[in-house]
Amino acid sequence: SVLQQNSWIEGGVMSGSEFTEVRLVNDILANLSYLSDDEAASALAGHIERFWDPRMTGRLRERVTADAASVSTVVVAAVAQLS
Repeated sequence: SVLQQNSWIEGGVMSGSEFTEVRLVNDILANLSYLSDDEAASALAGHIERFWDPRMTGRLRERVTADAASVSTVVVAAVAQLS
């Protein structure tokens, strides 16, 4: 089942040291690299609001609040735009 295939994700933490949500936003940002930082932050915030489960969004907010230096300034700006 899909749940069994993704059992390595537990509470937003992968088996390595990078948080799942941080890995995901970094992957999304890689696809937005053609945009300016402000445009990328807005696009990222829009993507998160439309497609992410609220629990994932909450974990990302917690991570950015706890350690903003661990993510890019674009991610910090995107999280600030979330409603």
